[in-house]
Amino acid sequence: MSEKERHCDPKCEFFRCGQRALIYQRGGAYCRWGDDVCSAATCNYATCLRARLLANGVCGLSVKRKTAEVEEPEEPKLVVRPDKLDKKILKKVGSDILEEYG
Repeated sequence: MSEKERHCDPKCEFFRCGQRALIYQRGGAYCRWGDDVCSAATCNYATCLRARLLANGVCGLSVKRKTAEVEEPEEPKLVVRPDKLDKKILKKVGSDILEEYG
């Protein structure tokens, strides 16, 4: 994990508890649902108002996007012998289309 990426924190202004069990005591966040200190990165009920909470508990606001160009694969060539096809299929598809691929 990069130094710039940070885990979700209950002190964040966009953090919300799905169970509404979060209270702040003695300078820290406390979960009444689990009767323990709130660990937002591993909590199943943690939500982000900006919808940026990633599945591994990392805040999506701290992650830069990586973009890469994707090459489109070539269309596979149709390998069909017209003499092996049924006459009904040849009428529907058209023999001139099959000649392009042949």
